Amino acid sequence: MDKFLKRFSLILLMSFHSLSFSLNSYSIDSDSNKLNVLWISCEDMGPILGAYGVNEISTPNIDKLANEGIKYTNAYSTVGVCAPSRFSIITGMYPARIGAHNMRSGNFYTYKNPDSLKYKSNRGVIDKSGKNVPEYEVVTPPNVKAFTEYLRNENYYCINNNKCDYQFNSPFTAWDEVSRGASFKDRPKNTPFFYVKNLMVTHESRIWLRKDEPITVDKNILKIPTYYPEIPEVRNDIAIKYSNIQEMDRQVGEIIKDLKESNLLDKTIIFFWSDHGGNLLRQKRAVGNSGLNVPLIVRFPNGYRSGQVDERIVSLMDLGPTTLSLLGIKPPSFLDGKAFLGKYNSKPRKYAFGSADRFDESTDMQRSVIDGRYVYIKNFMPELPLIFKNKYREQIPMNKKLLEMSNENLLSGDSNYIFMKTKKTEELYDLKYDPYEVNNIANNIEYNDKLIELRKALSVWQNEINDKGFIDETDLINEFWPNMIQPITKSVKINISNNKASLECDTKGASIGYQIDSQIGSENWNLYNKPFVLTSNQKLVTRAIKIGYKASSITLNK
Repeated sequence: MDKFLKRFSLILLMSFHSLSFSLNSYSIDSDSNKLNVLWISCEDMGPILGAYGVNEISTPNIDKLANEGIKYTNAYSTVGVCAPSRFSIITGMYPARIGAHNMRSGNFYTYKNPDSLKYKSNRGVIDKSGKNVPEYEVVTPPNVKAFTEYLRNENYYCINNNKCDYQFNSPFTAWDEVSRGASFKDRPKNTPFFYVKNLMVTHESRIWLRKDEPITVDKNILKIPTYYPEIPEVRNDIAIKYSNIQEMDRQVGEIIKDLKESNLLDKTIIFFWSDHGGNLLRQKRAVGNSGLNVPLIVRFPNGYRSGQVDERIVSLMDLGPTTLSLLGIKPPSFLDGKAFLGKYNSKPRKYAFGSADRFDESTDMQRSVIDGRYVYIKNFMPELPLIFKNKYREQIPMNKKLLEMSNENLLSGDSNYIFMKTKKTEELYDLKYDPYEVNNIANNIEYNDKLIELRKALSVWQNEINDKGFIDETDLINEFWPNMIQPITKSVKINISNNKASLECDTKGASIGYQIDSQIGSENWNLYNKPFVLTSNQKLVTRAIKIGYKASSITLNK
């Protein structure tokens, strides 16, 4: 029997090494044999999927991904709303470390030509001190770039279809192509790709924009969170939400079908994730589990760890470093995001940290730490209500109705709890027994050790990142853009010697793009990383950009 067990263990170990070698071999082989990576991102959605045990919904395509891949149950965004969350994803940094934690800095949903950028000086938004907050771009430290540039440096063709929303205009050096019609099919032949497909149908706004679309779920069997009262408006809007998720699942099926028909399914690692938690009240913009917990599935083409459930804590800002790691590219050590798979797999996180600050016209400051079971929230402005006024989300009928009921004191129980007029300084929830986070046990002596542990963890984290939430937003803007004047990236210096062109920019941290001949005048820029061959009859233009700065003027070779 012992011999049999030893032999079986050896076979398993050899199989594991074979799978690992298979993945690594793609990353060091020729470009034509490198693995591709596809990110399918959706909007405003917690783990409301069949694969995560929600039986009232049918999501066969995503469920199949989960059966063929790894399902993560403790994945979290850094902020419960899109722009700060997406900042953390593209940079691999905590928004509160850099000063990108407020929602949002400007209209940067998609890439804009840098020469067409305009900024509103007054948009009806004030900071905590009551000062006007104009549109601006977050300026990152010189070493912080869009992680896609590391992929482009390794000859990956990077495509975004088409959402950015990074708290700054996407640098023209971040993507080979970013547009609504962009596809992996656009890449040069035999070039490996990193392709992001953003699906909008589950976004908060689609609850009112798709209100006339057919309801595809049985609204009578839907499980309603206890923090909502049983009223028709609630059941109807949740039915729309679930129907939108089913439509999103159909779209996922189309993407995978297209990949398969292009003979690329067996050459592509697929990530599926949402940019933050749910899209309804006490979900979107919340700093607890309901606002931060997201679905995350990773599928490998060779069946690696297929069907496994992974309970390790993952942050969405780990996605970029993990993609680099899987492709054999070492992520920069200074990143807050850490690889959870691949060659440079890091030690699992002990906690996930979250932040909530200004959301559009409303301001608050909350911080949270989650260990997978317990949620600790620190309220730095406890005098404010938990559910604040927000014109955008009040376009959802149920939200408007609930606010009216709260104002008329018609709510009771858990629904009255989330409409608390003021907040406790500390909140602690046990998700095992309280999945809806409505029973604050911060003052329960039985949980005192956990309270002290998480309180300390949060304090240590805030000190480590030098949490910018304590700084008025207008003062942050002045740090980014002194006297509200946007810094300008210095022009590129061109040196051509022996038919080799080398490019240089004196702005620390700037990235350089260049175009040759027929490319000139297009939106597609090559990313400069080393001298390149340029013949005497070729035309060259260059331009530099630092995140948050105005792009340099265009330099032409003469």
